[in-house]
Amino acid sequence: MFSRSLPKIEDERKKKPRLLFFVTEDWYFCSHRLPLAIAATQSGYDVTVVTRVREHGKRIMAHGLKLVPIELSRHGMNLFADLPVIMNLIRIYRVEKPDLVHHVGMKPVLYGSFAARLARVPAIVNAFAGLGYLYVSTTLRAQMARRLIELLLRWLLRYQATRVIVQNPDDMQRLKNAGVCTAQSGVLIRGAGVDLTLYAPRPELAGLPLVILVSRMLWDKGVGEFVAAAEQLRASKIAARFALVGETDRGNRRAVPTAQLQAWKDSGRVEWWGRQDDMPRIYADCHIVCLPTYYGEGIPKVLLEAAACGRPIVTTDVPGCREVVSHEDNGLIVPPRSADALAQALRRMIEDVELRRRMGKRGREIAEADFSVEKVVRETLAVYRQLLAE
Repeated sequence: MFSRSLPKIEDERKKKPRLLFFVTEDWYFCSHRLPLAIAATQSGYDVTVVTRVREHGKRIMAHGLKLVPIELSRHGMNLFADLPVIMNLIRIYRVEKPDLVHHVGMKPVLYGSFAARLARVPAIVNAFAGLGYLYVSTTLRAQMARRLIELLLRWLLRYQATRVIVQNPDDMQRLKNAGVCTAQSGVLIRGAGVDLTLYAPRPELAGLPLVILVSRMLWDKGVGEFVAAAEQLRASKIAARFALVGETDRGNRRAVPTAQLQAWKDSGRVEWWGRQDDMPRIYADCHIVCLPTYYGEGIPKVLLEAAACGRPIVTTDVPGCREVVSHEDNGLIVPPRSADALAQALRRMIEDVELRRRMGKRGREIAEADFSVEKVVRETLAVYRQLLAE
């Protein structure tokens, strides 16, 4: 009886369109793309995930997704050193035979698009979760690397059945200007969305106002400016707590060293909580969310989560952040790299309870209207259907 059912099961699998995700890290997939993959399976797709597996492999497979481990690093890009990775990726694509691949991030877009073309994958979605450090750095090295990457992208993404997803209009315009995408191939989908049920408003707790910065601990996420602003406010006798929430990013040249984070914590300048898994509770415990980034953001997920939780936001005037936060509406926007402006905005928010409540309420309204995970899933599945119909 069991053996007779196998051909039927295999026939049913063959009938389903095969979707393959390629992202660098399993934690990132779970945080940003798992709801989309689950919705795709519910819509009739046979879903495979190719990623570096560390702590979240079982969680991915628990949702009925096929998991194919691959070893690669998010940091740096060396085509010659990564040639074995690319060759392995070509092999995976040929074995899995996806009808559609969805690459997320610069390295998966580059390596995955190359592999997809050689493996003759019919349809390709390339999603940029922000353009990253290369597009904000003014160093000669970054400028040269940017030109080379754009040259490769123009060649790789010049493929009829391809869509390029970006998260904010600034990135869209920049890629169009560079010839990487066109009005036909470019699609704007604003972020990864937020679960409005999981991330829900809670009343402020009594006690000292708590300001948190949630991020990977990178200098260009504004960590240094946050600490400097906290020091200014403490010197001015402003009663508040300041906490860094997140791990450093080992191997990243822009990472804040663990020793520095520990030194700040030991000196009492700021609290450092490291990685936290129960983020809804963290937002419930805080009063203000701060992200003084000058990194090449897409749309920071932390800002979506903060807005959904009804927390006022202080952030910088950079692409992605200003897609979520409107100045004087659901938060305050300050110039990037300015600890003084950041301190002034935080002081105002700390001292004005009614301002925080008003802005927090407005943030929830914006999250409900524009940034639900259901909206992002609908828009992305529509891209899949359009590509597969071509």
